[in-house]
Amino acid sequence: MFKDSFIVITGGSSGLGKALAQRFIKCGANLALIARDKNKLSMIREDLSALCTSGQRIEIFPCDVSDYAAIEKTMNTIADTIGLPDILVNSAGILTEGYFEKIPLSTFHEVMDINFFGILNCIKAILPIFRKKREGRIVNISSLAGKIGTFGYTAYCSSKFAVIGLTDVLRAELKPLNIKLHVVCPGEFESPMVDELNTYRTTENRVVAQTVPVLSLDAVADDVIKGIEKERYLIIPGFIARFLEMTSRWFPSISRAIIDYQISRVYRSPQ
Repeated sequence: MFKDSFIVITGGSSGLGKALAQRFIKCGANLALIARDKNKLSMIREDLSALCTSGQRIEIFPCDVSDYAAIEKTMNTIADTIGLPDILVNSAGILTEGYFEKIPLSTFHEVMDINFFGILNCIKAILPIFRKKREGRIVNISSLAGKIGTFGYTAYCSSKFAVIGLTDVLRAELKPLNIKLHVVCPGEFESPMVDELNTYRTTENRVVAQTVPVLSLDAVADDVIKGIEKERYLIIPGFIARFLEMTSRWFPSISRAIIDYQISRVYRSPQ
């Protein structure tokens, strides 16, 4: 499915974006990687080049996805210099956690600018290219926290719920244009963002978020690849995560009761 395809990945210099890039390269794809840090992009290109076979291309484009003018220019440059992409993977994102009252409004704006508007900007910018190609595929990385409210994630959940809504509408709007969409909703998994989160996260957040066992980055990336290959719209890596999402959807009162019970245990525990 991915052999000889041309895939654009945002957030391609680390975490899930990097892990997916490795798998796409092994499948024979050509890549354009977008991220803010040019040095990290250069390093990942060097790493990925070792996996390439003759003729495969990996190009890097430093860009901030929250800047629409910049991302539009980047997408047009990619199309003009390399070719028309087949797939866009929106993996760029940030994670922050804390008590709502203590989170400054600027943090909410920052998280929404990258996690939501970053995805919106990239889709807006690439859509004319997909129209010209008369086909395309968009993979939006959301989160299980975009399906289930999680203590301490007021900013993060808001952005990821927004991604779910955006993707759900675009799935219907863009289907007649032969543009397919996937939305990926992993629970917590090993990544630089989670490593940083673990240095300051609240106890309540840890207890609630880790109801779903922390997955390895490889397990999540493998499930994403399988989900795309099987044409699944909603991709939720991990059996327990899928079970909890289903429970939340079909039995929301039970899901809320479990969350409330977990938090109450934290408050009852000796400090």
